Amino acid sequence: MAEQLQSSRTSSIARKTGETDIKLSLNVDGSGNAELETDVPFLNHMLHAFTKNAMFDLKVEATGDIEIDDHHTVEDIGIVLGQALREALGDKAGIKRYANVFIPMDEALAQVVIDICNRPHFEYRAEYPAAQVGSFSTELVHEFLWKFALEARVTLHVIVHYGKNTHHMIEAVFKALGRALDEATTIDPRVKGVPSTKGVL
Repeated sequence: MAEQLQSSRTSSIARKTGETDIKLSLNVDGSGNAELETDVPFLNHMLHAFTKNAMFDLKVEATGDIEIDDHHTVEDIGIVLGQALREALGDKAGIKRYANVFIPMDEALAQVVIDICNRPHFEYRAEYPAAQVGSFSTELVHEFLWKFALEARVTLHVIVHYGKNTHHMIEAVFKALGRALDEATTIDPRVKGVPSTKGVL
């Protein structure tokens, strides 16, 4: 069950299932502040990098069945973050809509291309040298991003062009996602209504 509250470009969502309990608040027009309390330390680190680069304000309180593994918690946070972004943007009037961002992190280079279009689609090109970063399974990056794109109803392309350090490669992805969303959600005063020839997104 989810409860949404919307005011301006903000959203707060609570989602509780038999596997996770998540409370998330998002302010698209924030200043990069993150308050993150989840049971997955590496995801906390990635969400902090994401939030700082997006210039959003993000608060997450999440617990889950990590005694099984991190999968449900990571996936469900992706779901709720996507829902929160969709709610916060409303009819998307005035936004730039598109963004294409490259982010280097030492030897790694990641690219995120996004279209905030109400048509969920996800393409992912990444091969990591290691299956885990600490206790975090790298396959969960795909789960998080796919569920985020689905619930945010965005078209999202993520490409890790190269890298040797798995941590660097994943962090570059989250930073690039943040930067891309910052750009795509920016209000462009030249845009009248929604940025679509159809008149609706």
